[in-house]
Amino acid sequence: MGEKHYKYKLLALDMDGTLLNDNHEITLDTINWINKAIQEGIHVCLSTGRAAMHALPYGQQLGLETPMVTVNGSEVWKSPHELWRRYLLDRELIRKMHQIAVETDSWFWAYSTEELYNRDRWPDTLDTQEWLKFGYNTENDEIRHQILLKLQDMGGLEISNSSMTNLEINPAGISKASGIAEVCDLLGITMEQVVAVGDSLNDLAVIQAAGLGVAMGNAQDTVKEAADLVVASNNEDGIAEVIRDYILVE
Repeated sequence: MGEKHYKYKLLALDMDGTLLNDNHEITLDTINWINKAIQEGIHVCLSTGRAAMHALPYGQQLGLETPMVTVNGSEVWKSPHELWRRYLLDRELIRKMHQIAVETDSWFWAYSTEELYNRDRWPDTLDTQEWLKFGYNTENDEIRHQILLKLQDMGGLEISNSSMTNLEINPAGISKASGIAEVCDLLGITMEQVVAVGDSLNDLAVIQAAGLGVAMGNAQDTVKEAADLVVASNNEDGIAEVIRDYILVE
């Protein structure tokens, strides 16, 4: 039997707003096409702002044994339960970001390596945890802009978002693009062989770096402008379209 040679070897999937519909489900059509891709030897990699514990159930649902990028690149997993790399935020930066949140009276959250904290539940000391990501959420555009300016002044940060009302902060240089580059090294492929799909600013770097960068129909305009193509929305099986029309083609 002749081995089929596909141009792309890895499908890097954002989860919220991309792989998942607005009910946080993977539709049957999308599952079927992902299974077809896997059967054809395509690597499927979850690439998410979520922590591993919040991504794993979906990976298990899809039967994925492949590498995974979580917390926007702060963690790279060799397989679902085998951590490969972890990049931490300096505790002093966490302290400053928390202070900004308090000053602006904004909702905030942060992932440590162990759990998710937020405004309602914040540790007394930052020193016993290792920190992966900090986030803000506010509907107030002016306050969000003020926070952004303060963060940019701090330096040492990678600033993105996963919705129009939030800001997500990782260590400088750490993104889904850096994470997927490490996955490529693990798999012995190049970024040119990657199809990356997403909808928010935390997907922008990987969409720009991938061989084929895809924006969902529901993506933020900045992401659509940077992408090579725009497909249907997360509620209309955009991922199935990517696999059917752009990956499983000879």
